[in-house]
Amino acid sequence: MDEIHFQTAQFLISAPSIKECPPETGFEVAFAGRSNAGKSSAINTLTNNKKLARTSKTPGRTQLINFFQLSNTDSLRIVDLPGYGYAKVPLAMKKKWQANLSVYLQERQCLQGLVLLMDIRQPMQEFDSMMINWAVEAEMPVHALLTKSDKLNRGNAKSTLLKFQRHLDDANVGDLVSAQTFSSLSKEGLPELKTVLNRWLLAPQTDTDDETPKKNQPPSD
Repeated sequence: MDEIHFQTAQFLISAPSIKECPPETGFEVAFAGRSNAGKSSAINTLTNNKKLARTSKTPGRTQLINFFQLSNTDSLRIVDLPGYGYAKVPLAMKKKWQANLSVYLQERQCLQGLVLLMDIRQPMQEFDSMMINWAVEAEMPVHALLTKSDKLNRGNAKSTLLKFQRHLDDANVGDLVSAQTFSSLSKEGLPELKTVLNRWLLAPQTDTDDETPKKNQPPSD
């Protein structure tokens, strides 16, 4: 397989906790972000299927860990994680979501990378920074999508991206964190996102007989 055909994505399963997740075979990439960052819209744009990931005008509707299989095989998956931070839900429910998210990120060994979505008009909120810090400590690749870039003119969008990249340089994250602008509406940045996902998901599995180190504990909201 030379390239993933993302338009073949199909819903696989929704898991309320790590126990109900699919078997740890193959590779998967997770999409994470605040509840108003456009996460489900980005997945739908990636797969050219407006009905694949659930979207809503009410932030916080993604309450489960949602798995989508790619290329007619469950060995390659993209994962829509519960949104964090913004959702107007009872505190007890929010804590439950975040506990499930924390366990998934800590224990899911087939996870190859994290796509972290941020509204380009409000990038690097506190929890975004915490997620990046955790991922760097865990040596997990992160690709930041500065979404809704169509809301800014081209010059301002580019300036925001450069500022974000300078922040990463100052944080000494090395090659683990990359970033781009993205718009689900105009599909700006879609080819670049596909390139990153192809690299992560199609990378040959190595050292499968070695015990995989346990990941560091990610932050809690």
